[in-house]
Amino acid sequence: MPRLVLIRHGQSTWNLENRFTGWWDVDVTEKGAEEARSAGALMAAKGLEFELCFASVQKRAIKTLHLALEAMDRLWLPTEKHWRLNERHYGGLTGLDKAETAARHGADQVQIWRRSFDVPPPPIEPGSSYDLSGDRRYADVEVPVAESLKDTIARVLPYWEERIAPALRSGQRVLISAHGNSLRALVKHLSRIPDDGISGLEIPTGQPIVYELDEDLAELDHYYLKDR
Repeated sequence: MPRLVLIRHGQSTWNLENRFTGWWDVDVTEKGAEEARSAGALMAAKGLEFELCFASVQKRAIKTLHLALEAMDRLWLPTEKHWRLNERHYGGLTGLDKAETAARHGADQVQIWRRSFDVPPPPIEPGSSYDLSGDRRYADVEVPVAESLKDTIARVLPYWEERIAPALRSGQRVLISAHGNSLRALVKHLSRIPDDGISGLEIPTGQPIVYELDEDLAELDHYYLKDR
């Protein structure tokens, strides 16, 4: 049966600083790097094997994948990177301290921006230092000004259907290194979580999630690897 493993990148520098990150490209901390290595060591110890890997085009996800594969002695595995696996775009909140933002706008409003299904944060201002519309990675992409989780799902799932699902159906075992919200999009789809049930889902950094799927890619079981 098809097997899919999801891993959220290790702790990033802006995770540590409690800042909204989104599409801004920050590195992992040393703790994040160790989380990635530990995830790889755990996957190796559990005997997991893969034929194909996927990652976003953001360095925290790419580095997490590389460190995990290095710990598995599997750096040679083919990897596809795509912007559709990027983190949700936090728009005008990008770079802001979460506690300061809550003090300014109210904790309830920030919680809506962070965890509602279809309410995006304020759009990024034109000319912002966090504007990525001129970034070479996104030369052929209409970079969003802000995204809700609904928006994130809408750009993740076409990539799932086009590239990841066919790989799984062909018998390849797949590892995806991505982000809290792009992985929430996949988990919502795979586990058929309703719109009003996704807000409370938290995906911890550096913890492999295993999905056992049937031939139609319907979920048979899923679990954190550390629990098995």
